[in-house]
Amino acid sequence: MRRTVASAYAKGVAIGAHPGFPDRDGFGRRDSTLSVKEIGASVADQIGVLRDSCAAEGARLLYVKPHGALYNRSVADVDVANELVERIRDIDDALVVLTLPASAFGEAAKHAGLSVAREAFIDRAYMSDGTLVPRTRDGAVIHDPGLAATRALTMVSTRRVTTIDGVEIGIDAESFCVHGDSVNALETVSEARRQLEAAGFSIAPFAR
Repeated sequence: MRRTVASAYAKGVAIGAHPGFPDRDGFGRRDSTLSVKEIGASVADQIGVLRDSCAAEGARLLYVKPHGALYNRSVADVDVANELVERIRDIDDALVVLTLPASAFGEAAKHAGLSVAREAFIDRAYMSDGTLVPRTRDGAVIHDPGLAATRALTMVSTRRVTTIDGVEIGIDAESFCVHGDSVNALETVSEARRQLEAAGFSIAPFAR
């Protein structure tokens, strides 16, 4: 973690925590039976480890975004959302919360006085209600870097995205997510940046 923090800091990359359920075997993509308080304690521990790593390298932790199944829970589960916000605020009320637009997590963060950044996913398909298509469904993950990059450009230019069912919905985002465990993640990020900058858009951190 410290090596990654040091590298990001040297390159001017904003550093954020990505805490998930304590489920290494499932890579945090399986829902959990932990209580709300247990979830909060685990998340606080994870954020704390990264915050300490940042401090050791002279860097600052700037934002928090839940990972995987916890992300999905925080979008809809008000109790989990409130617990996460309380834990984050106790750690550092300057931390920015990164989440889907109109999520329970984002609403709880705003109510608590935390800054919120909205994100969109260029390598994941959307449902018509603005949530992500479950990974168990065909077409949930977009593997083509060119297609993912074009989606990013469309989202910025039109503030719209076409869902897996062919419906156009509004999307208003300040950050684009690309999943780092995808085999073509670097290619996707590079192509998305190329297309965005070629169209006249600039790339900058949402948290400073």
